Amino acid sequence: MNPLKGGHFLNPRIQKITNDIEKLRRKISDSQVRLRDLERQKQELENASIIAVVRALDVPPEQFQALIAQLQAPAVPRFVPQEEDGLEE
Repeated sequence: MNPLKGGHFLNPRIQKITNDIEKLRRKISDSQVRLRDLERQKQELENASIIAVVRALDVPPEQFQALIAQLQAPAVPRFVPQEEDGLEE
């Protein structure tokens, strides 16, 4: 066994696993930073695409606001009477 390290006896396998854990934690941290950056880039590109579409519409702001309001309004279900089961008199 190894001599005391930090008040604990550590055999080489425990030390290796501890090192692997720390290495993996650093990797995870780096990956999380990269993920946040990619998500930010994606959001910026989506926003730019939306802005391009809106500008391409070439609609006055008042009409655009009305269009958005209409799209957000809940659809009203229409009652459509069903035909009877083929019974003719």
